[in-house]
Amino acid sequence: MSRLALAERPRRLRQSAALRRMVAETRLSPRELIYPLFVRPGQDLARPISSMPGQYQWSADRLVGEVARAVAAGVGAVMLFGIPAAKDPAGSAMHDPAGVVPTAVRRLKDAHPDLVVMVDLCLCDYTDHGHCGILTPDGRVDNDATVASLAAAAVLFAEAGADVVAPSDMMDGRVGAIRSALDQSGHLDTLVLSYAVKYASGFYAPFREAAENRPQFGDRRGYQMDVANAREALREARLDMAEGADVLMVKPALSSLDILARLAPMVDRPLAAYQVSGEYSQILAAAQCGWLDERAAALETLLAIRRAGAQLILTYFAVKAAQWLSE
Repeated sequence: MSRLALAERPRRLRQSAALRRMVAETRLSPRELIYPLFVRPGQDLARPISSMPGQYQWSADRLVGEVARAVAAGVGAVMLFGIPAAKDPAGSAMHDPAGVVPTAVRRLKDAHPDLVVMVDLCLCDYTDHGHCGILTPDGRVDNDATVASLAAAAVLFAEAGADVVAPSDMMDGRVGAIRSALDQSGHLDTLVLSYAVKYASGFYAPFREAAENRPQFGDRRGYQMDVANAREALREARLDMAEGADVLMVKPALSSLDILARLAPMVDRPLAAYQVSGEYSQILAAAQCGWLDERAAALETLLAIRRAGAQLILTYFAVKAAQWLSE
């Protein structure tokens, strides 16, 4: 074998676990993981979500205990999704200071003052029709009325103690309106994490059971992005940066790795990705059938999301992954 051939042997760097750890180009740590959680009214509730094994709808009192488990594992943040006691066409429960999310935020900040608490900001969890905004008489989503509602809710969540509000509605101009409302109300330090790139994906189905927000008619393709489009994703990200987003997010993560890779060098702020419900549940389902190893598959996908350029990852594997990474 020639001397050149001997010199070009990358396998030498892979021959032991210690060497592989030392030269790993991409690293994953618990502090980069964000744990999505569903909170509903009631007491002492942990209601299983059938399409998302291991995930629950929590009452605020039980949520505190689950978050304590995440904190102990080293998870960096939580993201709350609210399921109100009652829904109506305008999603008015989102504006209740004593509602399920503000109550949960206050309890979490009392129990874990240093924890980063994020709140998803979208009307779909609160409207009886399941769409992400206020509807016009002919059934279309009214962009500007929806933006005004979201901005008011952002102030309410900030007043409850949320560190981050995360608009996921994909309305035009909502980041600027939310930033302005927060600043004018004195919440200059509340961050806006924008779902800058949110595709109309087939991987959201389990989430709709979890959040009880399946659209009662039509679909969300009129405001969520077409999965065929990449340049549009870059445009959406640039617009949200210009409007003042502190963090940008791509959703879903695994089917958008190319978008993450294209965005990473062009954005000048943290980039997040959401490993969504269907991406989580397909791994769990295959593992339960014995077709793959849950731990190996979950960690591989999380590393791939990091490798593509995401600095932060929302994932239902957050607590398990944090525990695995600490072993």
